[in-house]
Amino acid sequence: MLESLSTRLQTIFDKLGGRGRLSEENIQEALREVRVALLEADVNFKVVRAFVDRVKTRAVGQDVLASLTPAQQVVKVVHGELVELLGGSGHRLAMASHPPTVIMLMGLQGSGKTTTAAKLARLYTKQGQHPLLAAADTQRPAAMEQLRTLGAQLDVPVTGTPGQTPLEICRAAREEAAARGLTPLILDTAGRLHIDEALLAELQAIRREVAPHHVLLVVDAMTGQDAVTVADRFNQAVGIDAVILTKLDGD
Repeated sequence: MLESLSTRLQTIFDKLGGRGRLSEENIQEALREVRVALLEADVNFKVVRAFVDRVKTRAVGQDVLASLTPAQQVVKVVHGELVELLGGSGHRLAMASHPPTVIMLMGLQGSGKTTTAAKLARLYTKQGQHPLLAAADTQRPAAMEQLRTLGAQLDVPVTGTPGQTPLEICRAAREEAAARGLTPLILDTAGRLHIDEALLAELQAIRREVAPHHVLLVVDAMTGQDAVTVADRFNQAVGIDAVILTKLDGD
């Protein structure tokens, strides 16, 4: 997915670099091609418009046009705006001063929440932490078993009993994590094929009663622009702190 877009952008900038000195018209032509490349990669049109406008404002400045290497300066501007668009410098999730740190994962069914929960547990284990996974997805058949299998492979404990409600599982998991000195507690909540009121009410109750320190939305990158709509809906209804994009290695 990203390789195709990267190749397309590289082709655009290689052509720009072959022009030597640049005019404002040259830059605008290149940015039109960048706009098309992003739209064809299924980037949200509002994001594309804002991105191209910011690049244009910086790239047509006299400092760039008068530079001895204007094409390289344009590439530098585009790179800087892409980094800013994707969140700027990296940030680690802060750990609570009084453990456990509670991380709540949510998203649509099939987005990769359960696998992501296991990957987070593996990451924190490598960092010297002792995580606990909570199997709070009571909707999808075998979801609990899947998380237990992944937890066993990682030697990470998994809590959650069939017959409990998701809220009961999350409450009990927080108490267990505190009692056993385990942190972070990673909540693998249920998803649905579509966002519905029952799902949102369940997630709102968990957030209200369990008070997670971080709420992360897991989104399938293959959904393209729909990911923006999904993120907006979850953010309005429940509130999110960050988004995890899965399946970026797809085409």
